[in-house]
Amino acid sequence: MIGQILATLLPVFLIAGCGTLYGRYRRPDIRGLNTLNMELFVPMLVFAVLADREAPLTDYARLALAATVVVLGSGLLLWPLVKLLRLEPKTFLPPMMFNNSGNMGIPLIVLAFGEAALPAAVVLFIVEMLLHFSVGLYMLDPRTPLWRLLRMPIVLASLAGLGLNIGGVALPGWLLESLDMLGGVCIPLMLFALGVRMLDIDFDDWRSGLLGAVLCPLSGLVLAWPMILWLDLGGLSAAALWVFAALPPAVLNYLVAEQYRQQPHRVASLVLIGNLGSLVVMPLVLWLVFEHVQPMAS
Repeated sequence: MIGQILATLLPVFLIAGCGTLYGRYRRPDIRGLNTLNMELFVPMLVFAVLADREAPLTDYARLALAATVVVLGSGLLLWPLVKLLRLEPKTFLPPMMFNNSGNMGIPLIVLAFGEAALPAAVVLFIVEMLLHFSVGLYMLDPRTPLWRLLRMPIVLASLAGLGLNIGGVALPGWLLESLDMLGGVCIPLMLFALGVRMLDIDFDDWRSGLLGAVLCPLSGLVLAWPMILWLDLGGLSAAALWVFAALPPAVLNYLVAEQYRQQPHRVASLVLIGNLGSLVVMPLVLWLVFEHVQPMAS
């Protein structure tokens, strides 16, 4: 069991550690790197996975519904506590809702459960991204036009991939292979970029960061359990949802807060201390999953 957990987590933290070490001495343009990843490599991976007819996407409809409840429900669940503690909802709630399903989620789920879990990981990532760029932006500014979603390469790639899959259109093997190879670049690049971002941790607001590091995975796990029972999720879907629910806040929360001038330094503390907290949370969650869930194809 310990070996299985280490085999899953060590590649994640070693690659992120390389990013931290490199960034410590070189300070690369991580924003440009993230832009390249989010506009090219990630959309290619998403399109390739969704367009592959061997991945029956209808099998993941219940998983997508469960992920939606986990994301939105986390905000509703924590709202009374945020008001009680007199925290700023626009600053605190988005990082609790929108988790690191890209930088950490996809690599972690694939390493834990194998390549067969990649479609589930991508579905979870798409759900989180769509909600972040619709509900998340609306939370920060109700005047944000939702049509901006259609300008996002990930959304366009998702729609195109879903259309081909549902329409039964088979792409040539050489094209899918090329897209897979290019899309595969995004997974280690996500972890490397996460490692570089860890250098920006601001411990001045450590209390909020520590609170978020506890509440983010806790709220997700509290909601994941009834959804798994209610929707009768099993195998890979249940295992992937447990991991998804326990993920720390997404780095993207900081970039969005910076864009909307919503206390970006405080959001940075929530995000980066939350990701440090995953060093404790994720081994525990993986232990529970490996012990009590049979992550076979569902």
